[in-house]
Amino acid sequence: QVQLVESGGGLVQAGGSLRLSCAASGCTFSNYAMGWFRQAPGKEREFVAAISWSGASTYYADSVKGRFTISRDNAKNTLYLQLNSLKPEDTAVYYCAADMRRIRMAGAGTNERAYDYWGQGTQVTVSS
Repeated sequence: QVQLVESGGGLVQAGGSLRLSCAASGCTFSNYAMGWFRQAPGKEREFVAAISWSGASTYYADSVKGRFTISRDNAKNTLYLQLNSLKPEDTAVYYCAADMRRIRMAGAGTNERAYDYWGQGTQVTVSS
């Protein structure tokens, strides 16, 4: 069955960096757009970044633009999110998600309704 497993979260000081990974199995990873979302305590889950199946197109929330970078390695079935210049307000559980209803279609969704498979999440905590 399809599995998405995030890793790389942790505790970091403000201004620091982390690299999140999402390993996919049980699917043809290279066919699908992928996204990262996050959910802070007491808040709704929100869009962070997305990438098309080929990696040619990327999309970011305004709050992370210029600080976070989404990428993928289709040969390794892995999605990445590089988090730089972290702020305490970036503290959240970060989820990766796959849009497996569209095969090799242009673009990537920025709304969680566009995604039908989700990982279990990895915690990122940024201390001030």
